[in-house]
Amino acid sequence: MKQQEEITLQTLADNEDIQIGYSDNDIVVVDCIQKFTEVNTAHVAMNAIVICTNGKVQAQINGQQMELHKNQVAIVPQNVTVTDVMVSPDFDLRGMFLTNRILQSFLREKMSIWNDMMYIHRQHIVTMDADEILFYTHFYDMLTLAIAKGKDNPLHTDVIQSLLRSAVLALCGAMKQMLSADTRLDGSAALHGKEKQTSKVHFQHFLDLLHSNDVKRRTVEAYANELCISPKYLTAVCKKNSGKTANEWITEQVQENIRYYLRQTDLSIKQICDQLGFPNNSFFGKYVKDHFGMTPLAFRNS
Repeated sequence: MKQQEEITLQTLADNEDIQIGYSDNDIVVVDCIQKFTEVNTAHVAMNAIVICTNGKVQAQINGQQMELHKNQVAIVPQNVTVTDVMVSPDFDLRGMFLTNRILQSFLREKMSIWNDMMYIHRQHIVTMDADEILFYTHFYDMLTLAIAKGKDNPLHTDVIQSLLRSAVLALCGAMKQMLSADTRLDGSAALHGKEKQTSKVHFQHFLDLLHSNDVKRRTVEAYANELCISPKYLTAVCKKNSGKTANEWITEQVQENIRYYLRQTDLSIKQICDQLGFPNNSFFGKYVKDHFGMTPLAFRNS
């Protein structure tokens, strides 16, 4: 099995090879990672925003190829698996790792832009021009000063979080510009005005539920009930906004969880079955066989 690391707030804070600029219960700001080359596979439990400050890195995010160069920003949603990591000898990065709770508090109603970027268009790279690089350089200098000089301030955490929120909002603006240039964002001509906005809100709420639930293998009806809409409407909303049905979204997320737990952890089949909410090993085995074409043990060893 490949070397695998679970990247959480705690593992970042405890790793002596990672230079931490700031950390609290929801945020870790990383100044540099010197031994990133040793992490071949990682499960990123938080939302990550990282800027390549030198060199380049190649990796796969849930099987999707990503290449990050100097002065590019990678945006990675929570609970994804990063594999096949290859970096140049001079690679380094700065970044922030955020819990979903703090990200939602930062973005509020603009969370839909993040979800569009991550889950609909699956774009994870933002390239910065010279002016944007200058802005973020000055911002980072201000953040560094606030971290170093303001520890005795009773509102120290609020100051840091306000600065970080400004940076995340600025990045979100750049993401919106990218999405606005994508004709797919126009959606279906059948949706207009308020109806289109309502549809999008319901879709975003569905994604929030789907990604926040530990057990994702639930029926469309179960998710629809939590959203107080009909299963038929939820399926239509998903299809209109992403081209995939609600059931396809659920199945995709369940399969990604199975792939992660079988390939990247040492949990027993019974433990994985329980973790993912399957009623028994036999049902889990049949599900894996139907969707991956082999038994759970064969898939783990493949």
